[in-house]
Amino acid sequence: MTRLPEHYAARDAEVGGAAGGPVLSVEFWPPKTEQGELNLFGEIERLRKLNPAFCSMTYGAGGSTRDKTVDLVCRIERDFGLDMMCHLTVVGQSRAELRGVLDRLRANGVHNIIALGGDPPPGTEWTAHADGFSYAQELVAEARSGDDWFSVAVAGFPEVHPRAESRESDLRYLKAKVDAGASVVITQLFFDNADYYRFVEDARRIGIQVPIVPGMLPIRSSAQARRFTAMCGARIPARLDALLEQVGDDDAAAVRLGIDYATEQCEQLLRFGVPGFHFYSLNRADALLEIHRGLGL
Repeated sequence: MTRLPEHYAARDAEVGGAAGGPVLSVEFWPPKTEQGELNLFGEIERLRKLNPAFCSMTYGAGGSTRDKTVDLVCRIERDFGLDMMCHLTVVGQSRAELRGVLDRLRANGVHNIIALGGDPPPGTEWTAHADGFSYAQELVAEARSGDDWFSVAVAGFPEVHPRAESRESDLRYLKAKVDAGASVVITQLFFDNADYYRFVEDARRIGIQVPIVPGMLPIRSSAQARRFTAMCGARIPARLDALLEQVGDDDAAAVRLGIDYATEQCEQLLRFGVPGFHFYSLNRADALLEIHRGLGL
């Protein structure tokens, strides 16, 4: 299986050639039911025609889906032949537990993780585990220690992490994660490309040279878009806000809006020269398939 840097290195080597183009990756979340898993596997079969470079599986708040996440990562990599990237979070887990997850991933041939601070359980404040790490950079260093088995992605925040003291301090934390051994930055969702452009410029200014991959969310409902942005500290630009008001509670119209808006974002980002796209799929293939066709990839 392929490590993250190899996917982006291959893309850089091929730009301008027949095989060149952005690296496509897709994120899933672990379903809560057996039927949900069957539905997810069906959507993965549909998405395989896009030939994603890798796919990721999220962790629940406080590491609540740890075992389910790792089970699915290992199963999908084995049964579907996809390179998987496992979410791994600092919050709520001891160092021994995190090392146990890394050992299990290694035993199952999984090479890629994304190291995150993570979200605390609902209604609680973020606090470090008494016997755990305090920062994602420590998890990066742990995964990268010893040998070159794991490649590590980290999160970046075009609009600044909600808990950051300032934009500059947030960038310093990102630099620390890259210096600890992260090879790719995947951004939080954003709906104004200007935020991404500024983020990349600021990151390059302080010496971050790894690929910075935009995280894209095709909207599926007006309420969902507002809920997600409130949770992660992102904003809805005035133009998109007006469009969401127009679709109201019409989810079919919202899906159409999400496809058109994300396609427009991606077209502009391609002209900027992004290394790839990481799509937050919400376990659905339809929007991604249509966006992919619309971009002519």
